[in-house]
Amino acid sequence: SSWWSHVEMGPPDPILGVTEAYKRDTNSKKMNLGVGAYRDDNGKPYVLNCVRKAEAMIASKKMDKEYLPIGGLADFTRASAELALGENSEAFKSGRYVTVQGISGTGSLRIGANFLQRFFKASRDVYLPKPSWGNHTPIFRDAGMQLQAYRYYDPKTCSLDFSGAMDDISKIPEKSIILLHACAHNPTGVDPRQEQWKELAATVKKRNLLVYFDMAYQGFASGDINRDAWAVRYFIEQGINIVLSQSFAKNMGLYGE
Repeated sequence: SSWWSHVEMGPPDPILGVTEAYKRDTNSKKMNLGVGAYRDDNGKPYVLNCVRKAEAMIASKKMDKEYLPIGGLADFTRASAELALGENSEAFKSGRYVTVQGISGTGSLRIGANFLQRFFKASRDVYLPKPSWGNHTPIFRDAGMQLQAYRYYDPKTCSLDFSGAMDDISKIPEKSIILLHACAHNPTGVDPRQEQWKELAATVKKRNLLVYFDMAYQGFASGDINRDAWAVRYFIEQGINIVLSQSFAKNMGLYGE
């Protein structure tokens, strides 16, 4: 018998599955509401003009294909940190950060999860909002972390259950890990207001929690990259330790890179 006969086929991705169903559908009026990606008026993939210009600049330089350092391209990681933390951030200007280049959001989350599993000795518990991005659970679980949850969204009011979230977060054991969506919460799109972020930060600091920010949509929530990074920067200003996974798949349309 085959060495691999016991391996079961993994479940299909429910979001990517929508696109596959779309491709099979013969209805001329069909519309793809699956993966969020830029499309033109004809439903064809659209590459941002700034991306085309950047590609042309890179091509004209005839750059080599040498191996990158283990942490990634230094110019890229520094620019990424500056975009997230802000050019005037004391943490950024003083170099009090470490950045590693990963494969977009999923890859960076997995690197972060593995790092916590190996080096964060205080807790294995990661508290996710209810609901959260579907891949958060398998990523952290497969890295050996324990998944917990806190209230976040109230489907009855279609809004943030702030009192429920604060009640749950106030009871999280000290030195646990809490995952927060920096902006444009996936899948609800509901974010705390700045005054709510401040209350949340105070509770997190009081409980001595490690915050894991997932920032996949910087610029999409408000149209302002600085405003969308406000929570991340405020938590750092308050002396709260954070881990951050950021992605440019959405805001730069670099889905497959």
